[in-house]
Amino acid sequence: MINFEYTRAGTIKAASEARQKDSSAQFIAGGTNLVDLMKKGIIAPERLIDINGLPLKEIKSDPKGISIGALVPNSVAAENEAVKKQFPLLSMALNAGASAQLRNMATVGGNIMQRTRCSYFYDINLPCNKRKPGSGCAAIGGYNRMHALFGASDQCIAVHPSDMCVALAALDATIHSTNTKGEKKIPFADFHRLPGNTPELDNNLQPGELINHVFIPANSYNKSYYLKIRDRLSYAFALVSVAVALEIREGKIIKAALAMGGVAHKPWRLTAAEQLLIGKSPTTDLFDSVAQLAMQGATTYEHNAYKVKLGKAAIMEALTKATR
Repeated sequence: MINFEYTRAGTIKAASEARQKDSSAQFIAGGTNLVDLMKKGIIAPERLIDINGLPLKEIKSDPKGISIGALVPNSVAAENEAVKKQFPLLSMALNAGASAQLRNMATVGGNIMQRTRCSYFYDINLPCNKRKPGSGCAAIGGYNRMHALFGASDQCIAVHPSDMCVALAALDATIHSTNTKGEKKIPFADFHRLPGNTPELDNNLQPGELINHVFIPANSYNKSYYLKIRDRLSYAFALVSVAVALEIREGKIIKAALAMGGVAHKPWRLTAAEQLLIGKSPTTDLFDSVAQLAMQGATTYEHNAYKVKLGKAAIMEALTKATR
């Protein structure tokens, strides 16, 4: 790890201006991902801007929805009474992520911003277009058991690691951010990027832009479930995950939201599969049809073809558990 300067931001505006003036600087809050990246030599910021003193730690709930500050620890968000009551899917997803110790340190904003856990990205001795554009993608011809089924490119097949973000994608969240020109809103579906020809860009934040809070609109879902399939129960990233939120009235599915993790460079919303559920009674046959549709178009590599079958089974299980 190289030497770096350390400063503490006193205001959101000052933090944004400092980051925009210094392209090598990074914001730091919990540091659960950033410090790992620095230790591994993947990034080497010349300056860290500590944002822990900024007023971004509130959770506010009203009839329109809930606002969760970017500096709220994952553990606090997961156990907040309003979150558990109104958005249980988010609470389940947060509690499925990492370990209790990491959830105590990691922040909501940092969770959204975390980078892929692709082993080739973390190995500085191997080519990675995300880490060093133009160097190649070692995962494509390497051991790609954990890698993407959807939305990948010949530049990158890494997946997004967050559990929380899968739930936020399903719940139609909005990210509120600040830059030197003022505040703006970004629909969660538009925040993270697919790799395309610029896999080094994980999201659509501009230089100096800082996440203030996440807003989740109120909804009428009365059934939800978050399923995470992983190699071990404790502290492992998803091979496949599924977020389900349903509104069921008089035995019929009125509204549905489905998203997957572990299958793409961003949380993967299953919009066509959602539509197939609408107006129907929840049955095993319906869930099988939804799972088949959801996994259409999957592109597999040498070691991750199992994810197609696993994905179908996970969707069926998540829907079944949500509707019990």
